[in-house]
Amino acid sequence: MGLKEKRFTKEFQEEQFPALKQKIEAAVGFDIAIDVQWDTLFEDRFLHLYGDSYTKIYFQPLIEAFTAITSDEMGKEAIQESLQKIVIVNRDDHHNPTHAYTFTDGVLEVNHSPILNADKVSERTEVLTDLLESKL
Repeated sequence: MGLKEKRFTKEFQEEQFPALKQKIEAAVGFDIAIDVQWDTLFEDRFLHLYGDSYTKIYFQPLIEAFTAITSDEMGKEAIQESLQKIVIVNRDDHHNPTHAYTFTDGVLEVNHSPILNADKVSERTEVLTDLLESKL
C-alpha cells in the first residue's frame, strides 16, 4: 500500500468508518468486532472511486441485511447468539456475491472486489440475507 492508499485509508477510517460501524451495530443490536483488512482493498487505478464503492460494496449490504434479519425478536436473538465477528477482505477479487460471503463459526467474511459491481447493492444484500438466514 503506497502513500496515496494510506492517506485514503486514514481519511476513510476517520471520516466514514465510525458512522458505518455505528449503523451496523445499531442493526445487530450489540458492539461487534469488525476486522477490515485495509491493505487488501486496493487496485491503483480505482483509488478515486473507493469513497463511494467501499460503502456500497462492504457496508451498505451489511446494514441492510442485518436490519432485515433483526426486524423481529427471533432475528435479533439469532444474530446476537451467532455473530461474533465481521471480516472484510479482498483476497480473491470476487464480484459475484454468491462467492463473496461466508459465515462459519460465528465469523461473517466479506471477500469482495473493492470496485466491481459496486452499484449492485440490492443483489449483495439479498445474497447476504439469504446466507445468514440459512445459517442462523
